Order: sequence, then structure tokens, then C-alpha cells
Amino acid sequence: MIIKNVSLETVCGITSKLPQSIHPEVAFAGKSNVGKSSLINALMNRKSLARTSAQPGKTQTINYYNINDEIYFVDLPGYGYAKTSESVRAQWGKMIENYLHSSKQLKQVFLLIDIRHAPSANDRVMYDWICQSGYRPVIIATKLDKINRSQIQKQVKLIRATLDTGADTVILPFSAETKQGRDEIYEILDHILEEDA
Repeated sequence: MIIKNVSLETVCGITSKLPQSIHPEVAFAGKSNVGKSSLINALMNRKSLARTSAQPGKTQTINYYNINDEIYFVDLPGYGYAKTSESVRAQWGKMIENYLHSSKQLKQVFLLIDIRHAPSANDRVMYDWICQSGYRPVIIATKLDKINRSQIQKQVKLIRATLDTGADTVILPFSAETKQGRDEIYEILDHILEEDA
């Protein structure tokens, strides 16, 4: 996949109506500090179009990035950040659930999990939501550069066991620093575009 044009096209808050897009959509879900914005920027070859922040929980909207006028990257609100109120967290949950149930163009959900830790209770809930909505998530194990190479397989196994995924669930280790794993994600995106053509 060669990224030529990128624009942040639509931002949906809690009360916004979701856009009816004509292009396929891929969604990115993950905890507040899992490196979602860094992943999206790495995929788009942009330094800071998706806002990264030292303060987790910044993405409180659903952001639609138009890529090459042929596919949308949909950045879902980060979940599980402790400093947000219970009611705000519940609204984010509703937004994500509403999106998963009502998007007509959603082709793939990428669920981001920090490779250094076992998935949290929130991660497990999100994984189940995605599956119950009829999608088979691709797990992106972020922050790969923060662990030793010798630990990778052990951590991937831990993620698989904690989420209780099937053996055929794809888990891709990824580093926003080194871009390792990016080509594999591009391959998945290319496949979606081929199927949609």
C-alpha cells in the first residue's frame, strides 16, 4: 500500500451521526495509552496527524481519516483511562458499540494490545464486543521495541491465552519506532482493497 493522500475528514462526538461512507473502513480500537495514534501516524507516514499525547485518553471522538480517497482509517476512542469519569467512559463505550453495530463499510477491526502486559479486563471486553459484532479482529501487539526479541513469542502466547483467541487469530507485533510490522498491516489493507474493487 502506498499512501499518497491523507486527510482527517470527519470527527464524530457522542451526539454526532456517523457518516455513510462509500469506501471500506478499517477501525482501530485500544486502551488509552496503547499507542493507537502512533500506529495510525506510522501507517499514514505522517508525524502527527493523529494526535499523540503524553496524557492518555485524548481521543474522545471517532475520527475518520480518508486515505487515498479509497479507504478510511477509523480511530475509535481510547478506553479504560482511569482519570475519566464513569459516565464519560460509559458514553465512549456506547459510541464504540454503536459504530461496530451500525457501520455498513467496516471491513476489519484492529485491536491494539501492549505487548509488554497481559490484556486487561477492558481489552477482553473489547475483544468480545468485536467478535459479537461479527468481526474477527486482528490483534496488533504494540510497543514491540520495549521488549527483548527473546520475549516476543512468550508475550504473543500470553495475549492469545488471555483473550482466549482461536489459533487462527492474527497477532502482529508492531513498533511505531522501528515500523516493524507495518508491511504486514499494509498487506491486510491491500487485501481489503482488492476484495472491495
